[in-house]
Amino acid sequence: MNEKNDKKLCCCALPAGDCEYTPQHDDDRELAQLAKALGHPARVTILRLLMARSECICGEICDQIPLAQSTISQHLKMMKEAGIIQGEVDGSRICYCVNRTVLARLKALIGQL
Repeated sequence: MNEKNDKKLCCCALPAGDCEYTPQHDDDRELAQLAKALGHPARVTILRLLMARSECICGEICDQIPLAQSTISQHLKMMKEAGIIQGEVDGSRICYCVNRTVLARLKALIGQL
């Protein structure tokens, strides 16, 4: 038999939902969730912008990144759901800031690799 034929397919090659892998550690799941929330260059840029200020308003983020406001809002939503950033309603605007506790946890999880 050919060596290629002897190898099993990685679960990544299976259709979504067919992967039966379960992380052995909760830390692995947490790290994967946080990494996914930063898995786009625009989200990394947004994080850098927010870290450079104590807080930021979505409109100001849109002025710094050449993407549609709706696209930036989707990136912010994903980061907020993961807990990396926090948003607070201020009138008709939402002020965002970095959740430094979660960011410190992300750094610790990466350090454990």
